[in-house]
Amino acid sequence: MTRLLSRIRHLAAAAGVAVLASACIRIPPPPATAKRQMHVAMTPLATAPTGPLHGPARDPDVMVWLLADTLHTAMVFPYAWLLESGFIPPAGFGHPSHVTLSWGERTAYVQKAWLNPWQVWRAFFTPSPSVMEIIPINGYVVNVCQHQRVWRKLVPRARGPQLAAFLNHVSRSGADGRPLAIGPSSWGDGFLLESKHSYHLPRICNVWTAQAIEACGGDMNPWLALTANGLVRQAQRPRNGFENVWPGDKE
Repeated sequence: MTRLLSRIRHLAAAAGVAVLASACIRIPPPPATAKRQMHVAMTPLATAPTGPLHGPARDPDVMVWLLADTLHTAMVFPYAWLLESGFIPPAGFGHPSHVTLSWGERTAYVQKAWLNPWQVWRAFFTPSPSVMEIIPINGYVVNVCQHQRVWRKLVPRARGPQLAAFLNHVSRSGADGRPLAIGPSSWGDGFLLESKHSYHLPRICNVWTAQAIEACGGDMNPWLALTANGLVRQAQRPRNGFENVWPGDKE
């Protein structure tokens, strides 16, 4: 009996460690109030009334895009879909056709250069400030992002509120309710938005991408998404359905 109780305690401790580790790797989810509002907003738009009084029917699906280089990943979404789903953009952002979004350690984005060894150690092994980068895109995504590998997937339009709730929850808001911009984006005419969540190993940029894919209805394991290639392998599985449309500019 003593041996059995000891084994049970060890299993319980192991389960507790697993729960803590799972919580550590993920960005915390939006609060319950946001989830309730999201559930109401997720009524399938394809069944909404149409006609002269209601306007034209919208496509039930929207195209989303996954970008990846050897280390980092990002997502591209139709901007109008994010807005209609409740996404709150920074002031003065404009009205592009698409936006690319990614998340990561603040210093790496701000200095626009490789981190030195001390910065790398601090970024991975201590809770570091982070940002979410938002960049406007006009035109075909592959043409704009030729240096990246590009995948695409149709997502149900009704997933928009869940995605918007996740994106809104990542950034810290100012008194006006809009996300706080702390500087220009690393490229393009976008912004770096101050994040309320810390960056550290294992909670790194590609885990954010995995959670964004989950918000779109995907089935992702964040522990297998620590690397860009690990995330891509999951995204390409049949249950997630991302299709590679551009291998990246090798030059």
